[in-house]
Amino acid sequence: MRNKAFFVRFTLALSIFSCILSLSTAANEPPNPKVKAVNLGGCLVTEGWITPSLFDGIPNKDLLDGTQVQFRSVTQNKYIAAENGGGTTIVANRPNPSGWETFKDSEEPTWNVVAISNSPNDSNTFQIFRKGDDPNRIRIKAPNGSYLQARTEALVTADFQGRTTWGDDDPSVFVMRIVGTMQGEFQVTNGYGLQQAATVMRFISSNGLNAVRIPVGWWIASDPSPPWPYVGGSMAALDIAFTWAEYANRQGLLAVELINEPLAPGIKLDSLIKFYRDGYNAVRRHTQRAYVIMSNRLGPADPKELFPLPSNLRRTVIDVHHYNLYTSEFDNMDAQQNIDYIYNTRAGQLGYITTSVGPLTFVGEWVAEWNVNGVSDDDYRRFANAQLDVYGRASFGWAYWSVKNKNNHHWSMKWMINHGIIKLIRFLANSYICTA
Repeated sequence: MRNKAFFVRFTLALSIFSCILSLSTAANEPPNPKVKAVNLGGCLVTEGWITPSLFDGIPNKDLLDGTQVQFRSVTQNKYIAAENGGGTTIVANRPNPSGWETFKDSEEPTWNVVAISNSPNDSNTFQIFRKGDDPNRIRIKAPNGSYLQARTEALVTADFQGRTTWGDDDPSVFVMRIVGTMQGEFQVTNGYGLQQAATVMRFISSNGLNAVRIPVGWWIASDPSPPWPYVGGSMAALDIAFTWAEYANRQGLLAVELINEPLAPGIKLDSLIKFYRDGYNAVRRHTQRAYVIMSNRLGPADPKELFPLPSNLRRTVIDVHHYNLYTSEFDNMDAQQNIDYIYNTRAGQLGYITTSVGPLTFVGEWVAEWNVNGVSDDDYRRFANAQLDVYGRASFGWAYWSVKNKNNHHWSMKWMINHGIIKLIRFLANSYICTA
């Protein structure tokens, strides 16, 4: 999946699949026909890059919860940072920015600023005041009512009490650099909204797609009262949008994916295997029909490292995500080189894990987007067709990311189909999947 400001999808702990397929009951026989799905990104787990209008009415929407910022002193022309990463003084001597650190005032009469707090509270909460016509020019008000000032490169204090002209000679003025924003469930909820669900489902089922992959947050398990700051209602939204009273007893529930994009080496293989084994057993307590999908680790990992577990279990699938983005190897590729990469490298990667005796394989996320400028619709069409060809060889199927995207057209399956770049064979759909 696309990196959406600090990989927002780290919150997506579960995916639910709704389908219009004939389900086999054999141990690891693939669905018939194979899955041709689209991800409902931004539906139940909000993602601001998909539906930016959800955030339009929020004041200071570039500084929502979780945003990381850096501050450069205008008088010292250096970035402020906590020495040694915290536990000591705040300085303004970094020519290159480091991360945000927690500020807390000390008992010294000069109010030197030190970074010693491990958890936030009112006594170490600072306020940012922005210049009206230049919102990245800011002052920082400390809990004692004074403003931070960079007296020297080695001394940042919280004792400036004067007014400001916002000039470069004012030690209380800083330039704020926003490293990355987070626009997810913590910051806002509602997603598509139930009124759009029926339209989305009708479009999907009438354009050759036979399933949807629905990312949901881990907090859905606590619905309708999930822990703060998450918002309840996801379970009810699933019930209403897809008319599922009991998921396990509906044939439209094709699969449950236990976690999305675990990242190596931070997520240890032993821990992940235990999680998958426990998750598989939990799903089987409710349904014997649904497939259980296990996502491969992103990053440095053996593509077959999970095989010993699902190979001994019924109706299991390995999920891999393929984007010609996010790594430097794609930076200088032209259109034809990207297409060749799909037919050569991606085909080899998929062939390596698609075996007759192991788990089924699923390309759970891909997109017809790349780091190539000045290309035609025909180039995009050839790129999309190459991926449809290769990923169609996965024994379980594939899912495009995503169904809609307001500002990034090639990330929108709906836009790609409506503009003739992606064409799929149409088929008749069960009526209930199209009804909210």
